[in-house]
Order: sequence, then structure tokens, then C-alpha cells
Amino acid sequence: MNTTHLTETRFSNLELSDSILTGLTQAGFKYCTPIQDRALPLLLRDKDIAGQAQTGTGKTATFLLATFQRLVNDVEGAGEEEEASEADVKKPKPPAGSGRNRNPRAIILAPTRELAIQIHKDALQLSKPLNLRFALIYGGTDYQKQLDRIKSNVDVIIGTPGRIIDFYRQNAFTLDHIQVSVLDEADRMFDLGFIKDIRYLFRRMPPPETRLNMLFSATLSYKVTELAYEHMNNPVLIRIEAEAVTSKAIRQSAFCPSNEQKIPLLLGILNQYQPQRSIIFVNTKKCAEQLDDVLNVNGYKTAALSGDVPQEKRQRILNDFQENNITLLIATDVAARGLHIPDVSHVINYDLPQDVEDYVHRIGRTARFGASGEAISFICEEYAYSMPDIEEYIGEKIPVKPVARELLAEAVVPERKPEKPRGEFQRKRSKPGRNRKPRAPSSVLGSPQ
Repeated sequence: MNTTHLTETRFSNLELSDSILTGLTQAGFKYCTPIQDRALPLLLRDKDIAGQAQTGTGKTATFLLATFQRLVNDVEGAGEEEEASEADVKKPKPPAGSGRNRNPRAIILAPTRELAIQIHKDALQLSKPLNLRFALIYGGTDYQKQLDRIKSNVDVIIGTPGRIIDFYRQNAFTLDHIQVSVLDEADRMFDLGFIKDIRYLFRRMPPPETRLNMLFSATLSYKVTELAYEHMNNPVLIRIEAEAVTSKAIRQSAFCPSNEQKIPLLLGILNQYQPQRSIIFVNTKKCAEQLDDVLNVNGYKTAALSGDVPQEKRQRILNDFQENNITLLIATDVAARGLHIPDVSHVINYDLPQDVEDYVHRIGRTARFGASGEAISFICEEYAYSMPDIEEYIGEKIPVKPVARELLAEAVVPERKPEKPRGEFQRKRSKPGRNRKPRAPSSVLGSPQ
């Protein structure tokens, strides 16, 4: 892996406990990224941080390590108090977190369930040597299972605001002992209308000066910094400015196919590049399903991911993708943010996004953590109008390659699913009754307008 995105600061040079350093070593991390280098020394001295950093820059590890260290310090301090107060009666010291119900002690809020799941996964990896218990809370599935988990005196809650508030209102847990609060992708929280929920939770925690507070956002806009100063204790603003809107490690290119050429061109590109793991972005669920059928009959292992896919199926698809059981993920913009899937070599915009920021988030699924990647876009008849705005936003021209005849592959066309016959009314069952005459046949009634 390319390590040019790292600084010369080692984690071992920071004020981190040995157990936390062991977890970092086991995960293969030695050097800090820029956001970690600038934020962690302050966080480890209990300074609040409002950080601006793009995805893939190591901000998740930043707030997880700071959270773990604060909780480790709390356990050690509580243990010393217990030992001193019980010295006269010589009681054995209780295990960390037992006895007094002081949990949860930290809460990490994310705008989407995919991001919450990823944070939880990273937390489990980095905390292996620690005796910490986590509750992953999000909507859409596992209601009773999550409720039981959050009632079990966990140390850290990771989740989305809606269901966390639902459980809070049921008195499933208390926020009275929160020592660390983290708000990830704060700008996205505003976009999704979660800010009232965020404020609801913050106002029920201990005062900001008694806890460690972290906020991270792709942009530190006025509304984000206002939120930070309202619910944090004089946060230090840290901006990690990208050299460009899009990473230089991503090779961008485009083609201008007709609508009829899109599928042959896509198959030709897949045949030429043979990507080990690739995401193909489309704009609609219908297109995702159709493309899934086409690629499957042409020999590719694919799955389609859209916003209304049930959560359990969504997680199964993502796990299959990460484990290479499927090699191509066809997705709407539900996968453009919050998914940290390693080793995605290619991103293909089968449909150009209609929002310029979505283009940046889409291609940002590749070239993560210093790796390189390729982003290929189709400037088709339907969405070509988006390209000038995209190029203006990223501040560069995207090279356009010719649609060479040899690049157009022959496609096997899937059998069309039979459509429901038109021109007939669905008969409704009549309630039984005396002297009820049968309805006239649909042919007599005529076709629906």
C-alpha cells in the first residue's frame, strides 16, 4: 500500500495506553494520518475538537482512540477510588464497569446505519485488548435484540439518532454518565434533518465541560461550527484541507456512449480491466435491477444495492462483496457515503450523478488510505448535462476517451420477465348476498383509461 498519506508521527509516541497500542499493532497501524497527528495530542489532553476531514483520512480511528483512552483513564481512576475507600475492610476490587451502573460512558452518533456499522466494526478491531462493551443501534431491523443489548450496561453506544432516542425514551439507558460524545459527518446530519435529534441527545448529557467532545465533518460550515460551539467546550477547529476536491490517486476518465452502447461498453471495460472489486453507480433502483440481470447472464457475480433493500439483505450483500463472493456491486447513491470497503480498484459511473458532490463521494470509494484507483464515467444522452457542473466543481477537465468499436462487447440479453396482461380489471370479491348478479366480464367493461 502507498504510505504517502501518512505522517512521520508514530502512535507509540503519543500518550496512549499500552493496551491501546497493542490493538493498533495488531491492526497493522504504526504511523498517524494528518488528522490523527493534529487531533490526537489535543484529544488525549481532554481538548475538544471540531475537525474537517474527508472520508478515508483516518478520522474514525481518531475519535475511537481518543474515546478508548478516556474510558481507560476513567476505569483506572475509578479503580483507585474503590481501592482507597475499601482499604479498611479489604474488599476485593470489582471488575471494571461492575457495581455502580455508570454506563454507557460514551456515545458515537452517525447519520446512516452503514456508517454506524462500519464504525462498530472498526471499534471491535481496535479494542480487542480492551474490556469494552459496545451496542450497535440503528433502525430497520433487530429491534428487540438491540434493545436487550443496550440494557446490558454497555460502555459505548454507536448508532443513528432516531432509534437511540426511541430506546432512551423507554428508559432503556441513561445519558447521565456520558464522558465522551462523538458526532460524525455533521454536515450529513443537517442534510438528513437529524439536527433536532442531535440537540435532544446533547441536552440530556452532562455539561460539555465535563466530557470530551468530538465533531467531524467534510465541511466546517457556519451551521456546523455553530452546533459545535453550542454543545462543546471551546473546541479547537482543525482543518485538513485536501490538495484537490478529488484525490490525485484516482485516475479519472470518461466515455460518451449512446444509450444503446452503454451495456456493450460496460461489458467491454469489464473485460479489459478485469477489476477484482468494483462499484458501478446508477441513479435509480430500476436501472440497478436491470443492470444486475444483464451482468449476471453475462457471467459476472453481482448484486444490486438500493435504499429500499432490507437491512439484513443489505448487510449480507456488503459482506459478500468484501469477501469477494461477488465482484461487482451495483449501487445507487446509498453506497456513496459511509461505506469503507478496502481494495475497491474501480468505480464506474454508469449514470452520471445529478449532484456534483455525489460524484466526489462516489469516486472516493476507491483510492482509500493511500491506495490508487480508477474512476470511469459514462456521459450518456440522458445525464450528459451533469458533466460541466461536475468539472467546474472539481476544478479540472476529465479526459474523454473514444468509444472504440473493439471496446464494445457483445451482450447476452436476459429473458424479459412476462408482464401482467393489460386491459383487464382485477376482479374484487363480492360479499355473499341474495339475488346478487355477477359482474360483467372485463371485455364488456372495456380497457382502463
